[in-house]
Amino acid sequence: MTEYLISFNEGAMDHIPAEDWPDVGKASHEVVREAVNAGVWVYGGGLERQRASVVDPDGLVIDGPYPETKEVVGGFSVVNVATREEALKWAAKIAVACRCAQEVRELMPDPETDEMLRQVASRGSHPDAV
Repeated sequence: MTEYLISFNEGAMDHIPAEDWPDVGKASHEVVREAVNAGVWVYGGGLERQRASVVDPDGLVIDGPYPETKEVVGGFSVVNVATREEALKWAAKIAVACRCAQEVRELMPDPETDEMLRQVASRGSHPDAV
């Protein structure tokens, strides 16, 4: 199984009239429920419209993204599916529900982190537990 990031840009849903938002919310939650029930949902959500902070490796915190940045992520979903084609099918469902185009990207596997999570799960602890 492979994880895929399905995302849309901030402002992609600006065309939706205020009176349609309850229907969009209901439709998007129905897709999430379907993905959860199918066992493919990992995580997702919308991002607040706010200026992000960028932290450099030296610890310097700067405001970002820069004004010239044209594309900023507005929301995302992560699904864990067998094929890219399956990820594209979920993206299509999300696109219909959210009434905006979705970008699909494969996440890089990280066996070491996966093993850490398996070890924590086998201890019955939350990863943040001390």
